[in-house]
Amino acid sequence: MLPPHGGKLVNREPKSPRTKEHLQKKAETLHTITLKPGEVKHLQNIAHGSYSPLTGFMGKNDLNKVVKDKTLEDGTVWTVPIVLDVSQEKAEELENERQVALLDEENRYIGILDLEEIYTVDKTEAAEGLFGTTEEDHPGVVNFLDRDEYFIGGPIKLIRSGFEKFYKYLLKPVETRVLFKTKGWKKVVGFQTRNVPHRGHEYLQKSALEVVDGILIHPKIGEKKVGDWQDKIILESYDILLDHYYLKDHAVMSIFPADMFYMGPREAVFDAIVRKNYGCTHFIVGRDHAGVGDYYGDFDAHKIFDQLADIDIEPLTFDYAYWCKKCGQMVTDKTCPHSMEDRIAPSGTKIRSLVKEGDIPPKEIMRSEVAAFVANSPSPFVQEV
Repeated sequence: MLPPHGGKLVNREPKSPRTKEHLQKKAETLHTITLKPGEVKHLQNIAHGSYSPLTGFMGKNDLNKVVKDKTLEDGTVWTVPIVLDVSQEKAEELENERQVALLDEENRYIGILDLEEIYTVDKTEAAEGLFGTTEEDHPGVVNFLDRDEYFIGGPIKLIRSGFEKFYKYLLKPVETRVLFKTKGWKKVVGFQTRNVPHRGHEYLQKSALEVVDGILIHPKIGEKKVGDWQDKIILESYDILLDHYYLKDHAVMSIFPADMFYMGPREAVFDAIVRKNYGCTHFIVGRDHAGVGDYYGDFDAHKIFDQLADIDIEPLTFDYAYWCKKCGQMVTDKTCPHSMEDRIAPSGTKIRSLVKEGDIPPKEIMRSEVAAFVANSPSPFVQEV
């Protein structure tokens, strides 16, 4: 099993009930910041070690290095911003404070941040570096530019986790590492998803299983753009697939509580690093990983791993997969001699369109049990608020 990114699995959780009680009492004496749901997930992921080696929200030097060089200040590969923004009014309130209490939207104390830095950056310039564009048609760009003017950085201490909706699916990195060891898995492949499973996904997963001992199916659960699948639908559809089509000794599912960045190749590297922290040795990178619209090339997420320093976890890159009517199975250009006229692409866009029109996706692109479930679900997609 690979060591965590940076060499040590971060743990910022209270070590005992007494420590938790002490942190709670301390928090009640401090100025407060209310975190948005995505920031609550970041806090939890930092505390659990999912974001190792990060011990808190990024300071200015780390953020600038991530934007320009895809590394932290110390040279460790890191590709996405894990930051906490505040208004000018809040920044002025905290100017002379050494610690700040962190609340969720229900006003529960969930953590304490040791305040090391309050700073600003040119958000437009940062967005260009992170997303490759500043166009506001890009949902990741919009989310980043909508942040408040100031950022605060410093290590955190968790008081309590704030992500509970799908808690039964949640395993921490320390738990998956124990699970893999108990199962005797020395090689484990991670699979990131924000979609319900179609035959192409299953093909990638089972192809990867031919060279490893087990797979961690690890849906990213959090805020998504309008039209994406609801988290509940993703999880329940995978429950169906795992029950009917996977060997239980070789496949497990947990959740990665995080919002989508829609950062394409940068997010592919980030997703691989996170699964490395969970104990995976390999990571599946499919076509247009974490992409949106036409902002990234279909295989940019494959190429980026060759452009960065080695992050230890091995990317398993895959080409397009299709159902070939003549072969009678899932194929790729490497395995099938037939033309595109004989192939059916398991397109996520096509599946969503069929479901929205009240049709059941055909068995060539989605397992019948999964297709029936998603087609008969009353509200399978993220709606406009």
